[in-house]
Amino acid sequence: MSNSDNSGDLYNVPLSTDSESGELAKNSQQKLIDEENNKNDTFTGNSHSNSLDPDINPDEEEEKQKLITQVLELQNTLDDLSSRVDSVKEENLKLKSENQVLGQYIENLMAASSVFQSTSPKTKKK
Repeated sequence: MSNSDNSGDLYNVPLSTDSESGELAKNSQQKLIDEENNKNDTFTGNSHSNSLDPDINPDEEEEKQKLITQVLELQNTLDDLSSRVDSVKEENLKLKSENQVLGQYIENLMAASSVFQSTSPKTKKK
């Protein structure tokens, strides 16, 4: 059909690991980290502290940043997959509609063709 040239695009949706989405994830992550650091500085009044809890060591802070990064990447992946699902649903509706049209067309052709007409036995006249 006319959508066959776009069908390859349905299977090539970039995920968060691809370069564009990866950049978006990095930018979002950096923004989140910056906001977190600004909040921490405001609450503690200390520009050297990265945490509200003075008992958190640098390893825990690093682990927290890794988790934030993973969450952002997963959010981007979810957004990409949701977009892909929406486009597949759209394509599915188009194909169903085309199938209905083709089915009706085939039925009309079969009805118009003598080859597909029912053969009822004719009674012989004597």
